[in-house]
Amino acid sequence: MSYSIAYVALCLVLMVFALVKNWLKPGVILFTCVVLLFCGGILSPKECLEGFSNKGMITVALLFLVSEGVRRSGMLENLILGLMPKGKTTAKQANARFLPAIAALSAFLNNTPVVVIFAPIIKNWSKKVGLSHTKFLIPLSYATILGGICTLIGTSTNLVVDGLIQDSGHEGMGMFEIGKIGIIICIVGLAYLIFYTHYLLPEKREEVSEGKDLPQGMHLVEVVLRSRFPGIGKSLHEFDFYRHYGASVHSIVRGGTLLTGDWANIPLERHDTLMLITDDKFVSTFRDSSALLISSYDIDRQPLGNKKRWLALLLLIFMVTGATIGELPAVKALVPGFKFDMFFFVCLTTVIMAWTGIFNAKNYSKYMSWDVLVTIACAFAISKGMQNSGLADYVADGIIACADAIGRTRHGPYAMLAILFLITNIFTELITNNAAAALSFPLALAVSEKLGVDPMPFFICICIAASAAFSTPIGYQTNLLVQNIGGYRFTDYVKVGLPLNIIVFIISVFVIPLIWPIK
Repeated sequence: MSYSIAYVALCLVLMVFALVKNWLKPGVILFTCVVLLFCGGILSPKECLEGFSNKGMITVALLFLVSEGVRRSGMLENLILGLMPKGKTTAKQANARFLPAIAALSAFLNNTPVVVIFAPIIKNWSKKVGLSHTKFLIPLSYATILGGICTLIGTSTNLVVDGLIQDSGHEGMGMFEIGKIGIIICIVGLAYLIFYTHYLLPEKREEVSEGKDLPQGMHLVEVVLRSRFPGIGKSLHEFDFYRHYGASVHSIVRGGTLLTGDWANIPLERHDTLMLITDDKFVSTFRDSSALLISSYDIDRQPLGNKKRWLALLLLIFMVTGATIGELPAVKALVPGFKFDMFFFVCLTTVIMAWTGIFNAKNYSKYMSWDVLVTIACAFAISKGMQNSGLADYVADGIIACADAIGRTRHGPYAMLAILFLITNIFTELITNNAAAALSFPLALAVSEKLGVDPMPFFICICIAASAAFSTPIGYQTNLLVQNIGGYRFTDYVKVGLPLNIIVFIISVFVIPLIWPIK
């Protein structure tokens, strides 16, 4: 093993360890890894910065703004409220009505805003019909993940892999290329969520007192701390919550458990749930806050006017249809050298939404998840470092050797896909989906090049594996969001998510070679 391989391997081990321990935000940890690779002579300054100008990363950034425009239109709330049963129902019947619609929406919108919008609505609705919200919120998160793997823009992971594919000199994925297997996985996964998960999910756990003796005009409002909350890492004694937000903290829930003892001296963490004592003014002031997610209050959102609501819908259709038609050979031949791809149409859509006031263009930066964007940009550099050092080839040789031991001729393709899937999936459950895709991409590329075969089945494999984060709450941001809103424990994700991971694994390993033959 050469110095460069050992050095990069050590950097990656330290990076993964820091991510698992959650010492800093993922973007800072990955940027630290990039700096170490630069200092070690593995990356040039140009290679360190290339990810920040990658089309995939910029597309993800613009899709945050498009998702905000659609959210502000109020269409999503109206859709989900229309699908929810109004009278007596069961968890299975209710999930059967709205989970397919949520998956379909997530195929074209960023997963996180979909969960941010629907989680409070579903929790409030479940109280009104006498059902436990714990039967719905994990399925909500999983449905958005399943829907996201059906299209190129359904999840940032697909766009990251597509950007890496194009950087490596190969033809990128089309809008619905991954949907050839994604739809199969989505249908089977939704059937599992609808018919079986209500047996595995817990009943409603004991919650904080509803505060019946509060002064007139005061309410208990539940909020989840988002990544931009200014008091992260500080205790309530260090961070004056009342001065910042005009509300008193009644209690804190973390990981589904109510903090006890001297909880006011415990440092606050991202995705903690705070029960606040406050008035109606708090809700109207902070309902669109980038620091807090109000998760248990009937919020009057005051959506856009009818003209702008319809314009938002038409622009979304324009973006998706345009990017799909732009892939047709006839359209490509029309203007040689110019791509009517997703990047082109998301740029147009974002500019039109900004100038027509569909989202607040003066505050556009608060709608973007900057840590996600930095993570993606750094992921490109780390992937390049693995290729430059020879680490990707070194690991690829090991994957091929394992396949040879099983028998390359008959079972080799399935064995290689299985190994690559498991490596990627373990990474995504422990760290983040985008980092997992970046670590696995050079392995997929190296394996295909050494075998002299089409790399697309391996690329599709890591797209699916990097998104299939069901067994832990830390693998996917939407899982973390619903954990505290729903009061879930770590074991709830294992019980419900592990069978789903196995289902996705089996379908991927056996179906991918049928759609994209390894030859």
